[in-house]
Amino acid sequence: MTDYGQYTIETAPDGAKPLLENAQKNFGFIPNLLATMAEAPAMLEAYMTLAGIFGKSELDATEEQVVLMTNNYLNGCGYCMAAHTTISQGAGVPQDVLDSLRDNTPLANAKLEALRTFTKVVWETRGHPSQADIDALLAVGYTKGTVLEVIVGTSLKVLSNYTNHVANTPIDAAFQTNSWAIAAE
Repeated sequence: MTDYGQYTIETAPDGAKPLLENAQKNFGFIPNLLATMAEAPAMLEAYMTLAGIFGKSELDATEEQVVLMTNNYLNGCGYCMAAHTTISQGAGVPQDVLDSLRDNTPLANAKLEALRTFTKVVWETRGHPSQADIDALLAVGYTKGTVLEVIVGTSLKVLSNYTNHVANTPIDAAFQTNSWAIAAE
């Protein structure tokens, strides 16, 4: 496999330097994912921009993580599962929600479970949910906008999960306590 390293602000291509500086300011460190994405400044900018846009969705912090971590699980991304577990803990996402997302088991909250199920359907059908799938999401109080926001979150995870697969990104020390590997089924 091609070897990808992690850039620092000093060693990154010019187009990535201001983005890594921003990450350093926001996180207090540069996550290895972003340091890896710096290889292609367009990728780094796309990911950081889309993450900011997804953060403007109508979804609350727990709902955002339901979408993101469902995709992380389905894509088998250990780096992102560890990172998002840590991020979720800091954002106050309930532990039972995190446990279910990490284990790919139904969520106790019916509305969140409908969101998880719909996200899974979007992933499994490559964006071809049935009308019944959409209706099930709407029936629990989500909107037509939510349907599209799930697609935004799924797109965001394609960028990060696929990068981690190609680059075999090492998990940051800050996320190590939440290391994860998909269970054998």
